[in-house]
Amino acid sequence: MELNRSKEWLALEEHFSKLKDVHLKNLFENTPDRVKNFIFEIPGMYVDISKNRITEETIQLLLNLARFAGLEKAIDDMFTGQKINETEDRPVLHIALRNRSNKPIYVAGRDIMPDINAVLSKMADFSEKVGSGEWKGFSGKPIKNIINIGIGGSDLGPSFACEALKYYSNRNLKMSFVSNIDPTHIVETLIDKSAEETLFIIASKTFTTQETMTNAMTARKWLIKKMKDDKAIASHFVAVSTNKKEVVKFGIDPANMFGFWDWVGGRYSLTSAIGLPLMISIGSRNFFDLLEGYHAMDCHFRKTPLEKNIPVLLGMIGIWYNNFFKAESHVILPYDQYLHRFPAYLQQADMESNGKSVAKNGKKTNYQTGPIIWGEPGTNGQHAFYQLIHQGTRLIPADFIGFVRSLNPQGDHHLKLIANLFAQTRALAFGKNEKAVRAEGIQDWLVPFMCFEGNRPTTTIMLDKLTPANLGKLVALYEHKIFTQGIIWNIFSFDQWGVQLGKAMANNILPELSSNSNNLEHDSSTNNLIEYFKKMQEQQ
Repeated sequence: MELNRSKEWLALEEHFSKLKDVHLKNLFENTPDRVKNFIFEIPGMYVDISKNRITEETIQLLLNLARFAGLEKAIDDMFTGQKINETEDRPVLHIALRNRSNKPIYVAGRDIMPDINAVLSKMADFSEKVGSGEWKGFSGKPIKNIINIGIGGSDLGPSFACEALKYYSNRNLKMSFVSNIDPTHIVETLIDKSAEETLFIIASKTFTTQETMTNAMTARKWLIKKMKDDKAIASHFVAVSTNKKEVVKFGIDPANMFGFWDWVGGRYSLTSAIGLPLMISIGSRNFFDLLEGYHAMDCHFRKTPLEKNIPVLLGMIGIWYNNFFKAESHVILPYDQYLHRFPAYLQQADMESNGKSVAKNGKKTNYQTGPIIWGEPGTNGQHAFYQLIHQGTRLIPADFIGFVRSLNPQGDHHLKLIANLFAQTRALAFGKNEKAVRAEGIQDWLVPFMCFEGNRPTTTIMLDKLTPANLGKLVALYEHKIFTQGIIWNIFSFDQWGVQLGKAMANNILPELSSNSNNLEHDSSTNNLIEYFKKMQEQQ
């Protein structure tokens, strides 16, 4: 039976028709103990969903839908290594990378935990050598600059996390990330670096990714030009890859290759060897604390009944807005500057996972799937796009993320930051009516502009402090929320075929940009663009 023809879906539609015009003010007024029923806690994390346009009945109906979709079995299938990534015939086991219980997890009858632990141990040993200065460059100088070259999950994960955990970093090391094939990215990154003190991490599972390997070859040429010896490659390059042949061909010692597995998707790979730059930056102890945080949320997700399961509840509330209120986007608002890259990280995690329009049966879905994810840190966003959230025509559910304690206490900065967070969720929920505006003596003609409808839904996630462990909990929370929604929508969340088409077309167009042939066989617009580009290049 199709999802939106099930009795569980139809019950939600009927419930929606009764609740869609009910204001949050009324929900709070009519249920004095509302807050108590909509707060959920695990150690270090406090989640308040009370400012959402839901009732206890809404939650129960949503969970009925989750059970109809087989969510509980799907969770068990992932954790036990079933091949849930069916289009690529693979299990999905990023949860194994942070399995701090070390209980066996099997793939094809083989426990994969020894392999995972071996890579983590190798990463820790290497990180210690770089961080302590024991690892020397070709000329004998210690490393001061780490440049990670990757793209997608091989860039967004470690670059976001290095910023998020910068407080815990080794300040003697400068971390940089190059992802864009635009030459400006690598040129500007290299411009102030000393080759003698620079280590490159080339992160590419296949070691054939066009953007990554183009940048890697530019870095290689730059180093050889500066060091005047090909042998310098071995001291200044390491690889995160599975393609030993290409790694060796590049000039990297295979002893300095850190492997991972095809059951790790790029956007879920931060806790694999892809996290090597992060481990170098913050040290192995902090990295293992990060893994502990991930594992704590993994255990919560796997073992907690749906009624108390935080990722499940957030995922189902997202279904409520996406599929019944027809909201098209979801905004992530971290009130901590260290998390300024978190929305960008979640854009890939969510939109690459659930940006699908074909169900598991191969047919087009007849309902909305993944939302547009966006956001910025508070309070910056308040002086930019919050206007749209408060008074615009679109319903935009929002997640507010804050911390009880600042890592950098300065006067009353943190109190003002958190006051803004709490005030924004209150203003979005309850607004400001005409009576309140007139009571302030506002001129009649201005009154409509000063009114705030409110009834804008928010979820508040508070953590005690931004520690590695708490960051792990937060990232895993969103990973499992995304998983939950993919199961409900009956789509494959762990492939990304949509990434491939543009790449294939680019490979066809690339030789045409430097060819003298005018025999172009694309559409008229693309043909004209190629001809314009070549003509203008010839005039330089």
